[in-house]
Amino acid sequence: MNKHLMSFSIIFLGICILLGSWLISQSLKSEQVNKTEHELFRYELISPNDSNIIIFDKQSGEYWRKFIEPNEGPIDWENQPSPFSNSLK
Repeated sequence: MNKHLMSFSIIFLGICILLGSWLISQSLKSEQVNKTEHELFRYELISPNDSNIIIFDKQSGEYWRKFIEPNEGPIDWENQPSPFSNSLK
């Protein structure tokens, strides 16, 4: 009888460990998918003309502008104020 009880206990423990691991992996997987879908389309690359590139952050409303041609303006990214944040206030 003691031999059967020990075998049953080991099998039950193994099933509990597998079920617990599966539940934890499913919960972590669903959190990663939600964050990925939310962050996937946050930024938009806009090219209004041949000498400018704009990266627009849809979540905060900020955008960064960069001139492509070095002789016509700064070559570093500049953080620009959002035109939408002033109009909403």
